[in-house]
Amino acid sequence: MIKIFWVEDQSHWIDKFRALLERTDFAPGAEADLPDAEHNKLEVFKFSEAALARISQTDDADAPHIAILDASLNGNDDGGFSVSRALLKKWPALPIVFLSEHSGTGIEQKAFEQGVTQDFIAKHQRNIDGVLLWRMKALLRQSLTPAANKKSQLVSGELRIDLVSWEVWWKGQKLMNPANQTRPLAPTPRKILRFLVEASPRPVTTLQMAEWLDADLEKFSYANYRQHIKTLRKSLALAHGNEDEFMNLCKSGQGIATFGAEGAYLWKAPV
Repeated sequence: MIKIFWVEDQSHWIDKFRALLERTDFAPGAEADLPDAEHNKLEVFKFSEAALARISQTDDADAPHIAILDASLNGNDDGGFSVSRALLKKWPALPIVFLSEHSGTGIEQKAFEQGVTQDFIAKHQRNIDGVLLWRMKALLRQSLTPAANKKSQLVSGELRIDLVSWEVWWKGQKLMNPANQTRPLAPTPRKILRFLVEASPRPVTTLQMAEWLDADLEKFSYANYRQHIKTLRKSLALAHGNEDEFMNLCKSGQGIATFGAEGAYLWKAPV
């Protein structure tokens, strides 16, 4: 049984896909429908507010296996985006599919640029039932891989982040607190570095980083973001063994680089 979290504001699409999603066996190679007693668990929401409330109330033990979201909900082009961001804050590895009438538009571009979906499917296409099912099966096959086979480290060039312990190494040297090198780097800079690496080569703005950190938007300002970046650069420079050399790499657009004039930074592994 697969738990499916679905947000769709148009009843005719819900009627079209409900039985299909409930009865399909998403196991690899499965062709027959599920028995009545083993139907998939399908939660459907027509409004983003209801979906967001449900996310906040759901325990990890009852987390969905996959989410299907309409991009535009009840006239709000950001409706699906807000739900996706909330889902990914709580369950970062959750596979998300956008099922939308806005394929090929700026909405689809925005969805991929912001990293809020793994797939974007046009509703109005031939054999949409089959397309939706095989795309979902592909995502579920990846996400339901046994934990022993899942990636436990994030690697970018000579940077290595342990996704279990959150320890970070640069060129084989563990990153430490630059103000007190007997202590490890603080959690928030480590999280920021992970998000920068995962978003690479896209830059991450102050607003995006605040959302990913689940920080208070009134308290997490560009000044806060910049201070954490300074700490990260200093810690990386110390591990690098030549502070001036690493800082020059950052100025040249490598390492942790400043992007534009909108308070954004990006990670680019030095070559």
